[in-house]
Amino acid sequence: MRAFQLTDQQVAQFNEDGYLMVPGLFDSEEMDLLYKIGKADQGLSDLARNRRDNQGGVSKLSLRNDLPDDIYSAFVRSHRIVDAMERLLGGEVYHYHHKMMIKEPFVGGAWEWHQDYGYWYSNGCLFPYMASCMIAVDRATKENGCLQVLKGSHHMGRIEHGVAGDQTGADMERVQHAMERLELVYCEMEPGTALFFHSNLLHTSAQNKSPNPRWALICCYNAARNDPYKESGHPRYHYLEKWPDERIKEIGREQWAELQEQMGSEPVSA
Repeated sequence: MRAFQLTDQQVAQFNEDGYLMVPGLFDSEEMDLLYKIGKADQGLSDLARNRRDNQGGVSKLSLRNDLPDDIYSAFVRSHRIVDAMERLLGGEVYHYHHKMMIKEPFVGGAWEWHQDYGYWYSNGCLFPYMASCMIAVDRATKENGCLQVLKGSHHMGRIEHGVAGDQTGADMERVQHAMERLELVYCEMEPGTALFFHSNLLHTSAQNKSPNPRWALICCYNAARNDPYKESGHPRYHYLEKWPDERIKEIGREQWAELQEQMGSEPVSA
C-alpha cells in the first residue's frame, strides 16, 4: 500500500475550513475487522457511557486514554493518521484519547453544538493545537445523525460552553449568529472515510431516527508543545510510538480470532 501523505492543497483546505474529509483512507478489510470487533467486543461495551441530549435522547460513548495492543490502538498509532495530524498541527503530536461514538437505531441521541476545545481548554491546554480524526465505521447519513459542521467556524476562536443535558454545549446565541454567516455542512461518510477536524470547529449531530446504526471511531491528538499545565481526565504529554499501517490488519485478525474463540465459534479468516 502506498503511504498516505497530505498534499499542500489539503493542508490549506484544513486551515481554511477547519476540517478535511479523506474518502477511503482505510480499506474494506480494515473496516470489516473494526466493525466486527467493535460490535462483538464486550470490553468496549462495558466502557460505554450514556450521554443524554437536551431532548432526552441517549448516545453512547466508549472512551480510553490508554493504548493496549488492540485494533483501536492500531488505528490511533497508524502513520496514516499520525503523520497527517503532525502535518496539520505543525509538529509532534501525542494521543490525547480515543473513543467509539455509538448511535443505535431509532434511539441514538444528538450531540449538541460544541467545540472540543470548548471543554479541553479546562484541562490545562493553553492553546487549541489539538485535532481529531473521525473514522466512519457504519455509513453516516443525514438520516442516522451524521456529523454537521460550521465551515470555517474554528476562526472564531473558543466560545463559552455550559451544560446541555449530560453534555457540554456551546453558547447558542453565538452559534445561531454563526449559522447565519457560515455554511452548514453535513458530513455524510462511507465506512473507511476519515474526517480530520480542528478542536475549535463547531460541530453537532442529530438524533438517529433511522433503522441504521451510526458508529464512529474518533482518535484525538494534542500537540507535544501544548503539554497541559495540570492533570486532568486526559493524559499529559507522552511519546506516541507510531505503528506501520499494516499493523491494523495484523492485530485485527488476531483480535477477531480471539473474540470468535471467546464466543464459542471456530475462527475464520477475515
